[in-house]
Amino acid sequence: MMKHIIKKQLFLSALLLASLLSGNALANVIKVGTMGTYEPFSYQNKQGQLTGYDVDVLREVAKRDPSLQFEFIASPWDTLFPGLDADRFQILAQQLTSNPDRVKRYALTDNRYFTCVSQIIVQAGRTDIHSLQDLQGKKIGLTVGDSFTRLVEDWNQQHGNILNIVYYEQDISTILQDIASGRIDATVNDPIMAQSKAAKQGLNISAVGERLAADPTFFIVKKDPAGLALKQRVDAALQSLREDGTLSRLSVEHFGVDYTQ
Repeated sequence: MMKHIIKKQLFLSALLLASLLSGNALANVIKVGTMGTYEPFSYQNKQGQLTGYDVDVLREVAKRDPSLQFEFIASPWDTLFPGLDADRFQILAQQLTSNPDRVKRYALTDNRYFTCVSQIIVQAGRTDIHSLQDLQGKKIGLTVGDSFTRLVEDWNQQHGNILNIVYYEQDISTILQDIASGRIDATVNDPIMAQSKAAKQGLNISAVGERLAADPTFFIVKKDPAGLALKQRVDAALQSLREDGTLSRLSVEHFGVDYTQ
């Protein structure tokens, strides 16, 4: 009986793997979970199409490996990992960095494709905040469950929980609005993305102090046979993009600087 169950599971995994990696039919398109509101990494252009650095990298991956046909699906932050768990997506592209929880539950590509910077963001013109220590007695807004929040929470725990953290379910747009209006004092996030978001909203914000971290970003898949096979193909394509300079070129096109090293 046990052998029969194992054979059935292997057969189903093989079918799923073949479905994901075959590029011959629409039903075999690999679905990519991304926020679509995280400019300039993942956002909708004027025509309503998903674009951005993360999206463009995967489109270049598909050019290297024609068996990988990607369909990009915009979804809120708090639905991305549940969607991956439920097979609504087969891969996530959302400036994702590594942490122990993610490494335990999922498979991250071996190859990085960007370096995500963490920095304090405040209302433009403020001169009293240059470090996390300066936020004692003030309010710092953070998005539930993202890597920037984890970084601040770890620092806070190591320093006697001196920070007053205000948690947001919404993306950073709401946090930046509250910084500009004075409801909160700061956040921690990628300054490239924060400044791009603020410019579109007409908000005056600034990145201050030294970088708190500079972490590589990865694409993430499920830790199952189909996911690991997909990861292997994506990694091979990313290696090619790195070696021929395509990753560097894309970074310079989007940001004016090579953030891939």
